[in-house]
Amino acid sequence: MDIQTAKQISIAEYLHSLGYSPVRRQGGNLWYKSPLREETEASFKVNIERNLWYDFATGKGGNIIALAAELYASDHVPYLLEMIARQAPHVRPVSFSFPRQSPSEPSFQQLEIVPLSSPALFSYLRERGINTELARRECSEAHFTNNGRWYFAIAFPNMSGGYEIRNKFFKGCIAPKDITHIRQTEPGETCYLFEGFMDYLSFLTLRQARRPDRPALDGQDYIVLNSVSNLSKALRPLGDYERIHCFLDNDRAGLEALREIQREYGSRVRDASYVYSGYKDLNDYLNGKKLSQPVDPVQQAKQVQRVQQPDKKKGKGLGM
Repeated sequence: MDIQTAKQISIAEYLHSLGYSPVRRQGGNLWYKSPLREETEASFKVNIERNLWYDFATGKGGNIIALAAELYASDHVPYLLEMIARQAPHVRPVSFSFPRQSPSEPSFQQLEIVPLSSPALFSYLRERGINTELARRECSEAHFTNNGRWYFAIAFPNMSGGYEIRNKFFKGCIAPKDITHIRQTEPGETCYLFEGFMDYLSFLTLRQARRPDRPALDGQDYIVLNSVSNLSKALRPLGDYERIHCFLDNDRAGLEALREIQREYGSRVRDASYVYSGYKDLNDYLNGKKLSQPVDPVQQAKQVQRVQQPDKKKGKGLGM
């Protein structure tokens, strides 16, 4: 793709292919919440007649190549043209009366798994507090069609060749459904167990932020259940470890899963959820979103269990 060809692509359609929809239309202008940063009010304008954009908060604007330069943090034109060309097959004329994507799991047609690179997905990860470089290392990006329209999402691999799929509007699974077992040492002595991959990414984000001198932190293996319904699939591999640290949700399902693991492996199991007591899960803890309701009987039962585990010390729960 050359510069003139790139400039013929509608900026509005290009933004839509990246997952950005306008908030309102005024004459020949479409107004967006900026794809370049987080904001609550729309201050990013696209003039569909001139095919130009302008971000009022930063004072920047221009054509589609200038937009790509901001989205991909580069001024290397050949690279920017490559990124625009990569997205071009997904650019389709649209009416801008976009319904929200269905929260139900879509059908995955024309599926393609590529490296994670979408600015919209990186923006979603930042909203969740996740370090995007860590996410790029651990995840991929799924492109697929559903009812004739293109979509994309974060793709986290499992042990059977399937993927957990997540974007801002839905979460689902590309079959087969399975756990994810990440081995860092052989043989491993310690395993950290998470319910979902967002909690796993939250843990990595917290660890890297608190121990920047040890970015790899390869002292333990990880298992991500990708749903508590997969617990039975994790019980056998968990038996290989002397220490099992459970970072499960602070809810009834999380407690029941913890109890089942404790019944199987007894004193080898540690309930690490005390680190984020008062929060539903590790991602809410990362983002400071406390539970709004008082502690329920589930939480009280967990407090009793923690008293029976005197080797836990405050500050140790993230392995620091």
